[in-house]
Amino acid sequence: MTASTLPHALRTLELPARRYLMVDGSGDPNASGFQDALGALYPVAYAVKFASKNDLGRDYVVPPLEALWWADELAVFTAQRDKSRWKWTLLSLVPDWIDAETVQSILTAREAGAAAPVRLETLEEGLCVQTLHVGPFDDEGEILAEMHHAFPERAGHILTGTHHEISLSDLRRVPPERQRTILRQPIRPAAPSPRSVAATETIVFDEEQSAKGRVSPDPEVYLRRAARRFIETAEVTPGG
Repeated sequence: MTASTLPHALRTLELPARRYLMVDGSGDPNASGFQDALGALYPVAYAVKFASKNDLGRDYVVPPLEALWWADELAVFTAQRDKSRWKWTLLSLVPDWIDAETVQSILTAREAGAAAPVRLETLEEGLCVQTLHVGPFDDEGEILAEMHHAFPERAGHILTGTHHEISLSDLRRVPPERQRTILRQPIRPAAPSPRSVAATETIVFDEEQSAKGRVSPDPEVYLRRAARRFIETAEVTPGG
């Protein structure tokens, strides 16, 4: 059995509101528009990093690429995989210690020559179901169907927000069969009920835990540790 065919462990977690650099787009992520969006996002992300290092004395590693994905019909994204009809927002996490004025000044300075408009926005996801996918992006269809349909129905939840993916691997160096991607979907209880999310673990990531040393304040370190935890504690779930 290859890594890409291993059963996925679905768990829930509660996330605080976090600020991201964002750039919107649509269509096949292999097309030029996606590359243009990356070309707009990363120069800003690195400018924010260097402003933090030079002005605030706090350096950090630019976090891995994240993206929100959706389509007018959910099946276009989960089952049909019709990439020409996809819509997306690329994300780069901004550390909490960097104020909005610093980020906005960088955005204003780079606005004229940007390949695509970049903005700073807060993302509030709250309760989510999440798993680690190992393998090519095109092999996500089955687990996405589980996350978006079977799991919420079993747990008495409904979908909220937008499907969220975090690329933990360097796509330029890691072959598709070894790529690691966190798949996340915001959910909420459909109605007050004694039913709960069975056989899952709720993980709370907040600033208080970080301050106590329980969670690294570096977003990338947190994500990589979470990924290792998913790998080490992987368990079989129905439909995974």
